Amino acid sequence: MTETQTFKVGLIGADIQLSKTPALHMREGAAHGLDYRYELVDIHQRHVDESALPALLDELETRGFAGANITHPFKQAVIAHLDDLSEDARMLGAVNTVVLREGKRFGHNTDWSGFYESFQRGLPDARRERALLVGAGGAGVAVAHAALKLDIRRLDIFDQDKARAERLAGQLNERFGAGRAQAVDDPAGSLPEADGLIHATPVGMPAHPGIPVAPNLIAPHHWVADIVYMPLVTALLSTASAKGCRILPGGGMAVFQAVGAFRLFCGREPDAARMSAHFTELCQTEGVA
Repeated sequence: MTETQTFKVGLIGADIQLSKTPALHMREGAAHGLDYRYELVDIHQRHVDESALPALLDELETRGFAGANITHPFKQAVIAHLDDLSEDARMLGAVNTVVLREGKRFGHNTDWSGFYESFQRGLPDARRERALLVGAGGAGVAVAHAALKLDIRRLDIFDQDKARAERLAGQLNERFGAGRAQAVDDPAGSLPEADGLIHATPVGMPAHPGIPVAPNLIAPHHWVADIVYMPLVTALLSTASAKGCRILPGGGMAVFQAVGAFRLFCGREPDAARMSAHFTELCQTEGVA
């Protein structure tokens, strides 16, 4: 009788207790006949600060983990503690998936492809002349790359840290061509002329309540995409929907980044449709759909 293969993986981040990623991975692992265990490594639950990241990586390595997903606030900070990066992760300067293998740590980015796939399915015919991205952090750099891959012709970028927005715009222009991206001082100077809004900060999550732009800036002609998926319909999406906007919840990105991470962790080809159906089931069961 063949012994069941065991995989231990985790998620390192802050305020992640409501994450649906563990359930997604473990159900898919079971469908492949694996003993697949997924553990949350929440710095707030452990009462440690962001400086604990190196120790947490060491711990998972020592415990024989196959890898870990990485979320806020570590997607950029984790790079200093890795041995190598995939081409995507190196180009973006952000990592959401770390594979631990033979004493080495390999960083990958499945965020950008997750957003890309979600947008293609959820807003396939959206107008793409100009959009505003709010957030230029670890998730923002991945989403910005996806946005230009989606052929959004001009991407305005707003971040509370103007230098970070300018840095991201410069990187995108080098990659995709001059004039494709620019940092802006205020969403109010961009949204009236934009076709859509992409939100890539933690605002809207239970630990970070609120809405990332003034509600009066959102107009019926906008499409609005949020990467937050806890709750699935954020205050931003609820406001946009009430105004007649087409919306894209963060659930699709969550599923498709998980599809990519599962493949990297265990070398098996996940069933994206099955994982999408499971995500919908989780949301309905927990009353967030």
